[in-house]
Amino acid sequence: MIKEFRDFIARGNVLDLAVAVIIGAAFATIATSLTEDIIMPVIGAIFGGLDFSSYFVLLGPVPDGYSGSLADYAALKKAGAPVLGWGQFVTVLINFLILAFIIFLLIKAANKAMRRGPDAPAGPTETELLTEIRDELRRR
Repeated sequence: MIKEFRDFIARGNVLDLAVAVIIGAAFATIATSLTEDIIMPVIGAIFGGLDFSSYFVLLGPVPDGYSGSLADYAALKKAGAPVLGWGQFVTVLINFLILAFIIFLLIKAANKAMRRGPDAPAGPTETELLTEIRDELRRR
């Protein structure tokens, strides 16, 4: 069983998949930063300083002993208050759409490059090859 597992891991497809997952996770981090650090602040500035990640609806009572602000989503969530963080969801949704669009562009470019293929010189046609063979046979 250990040999089978080793053979399974050593297969190229599994290693390629592992590399793809690691690169994908790193790429997702970049897309998250793009969304949270660049795009969402610009959207917030356009719409009057909105920070979508802090928009929420308080669904129930605040836990006893909570002394923080009732407008602090992260603190309320950490304290265990029932909150519906719709603003954070909007931020994550935008992050997903950006990531999906970038992946779409990468796959589209890869497919275009694969269709084009290397620029190989055009070889002789079938008729030209048959003519050459005929002429060679006549010379003999």
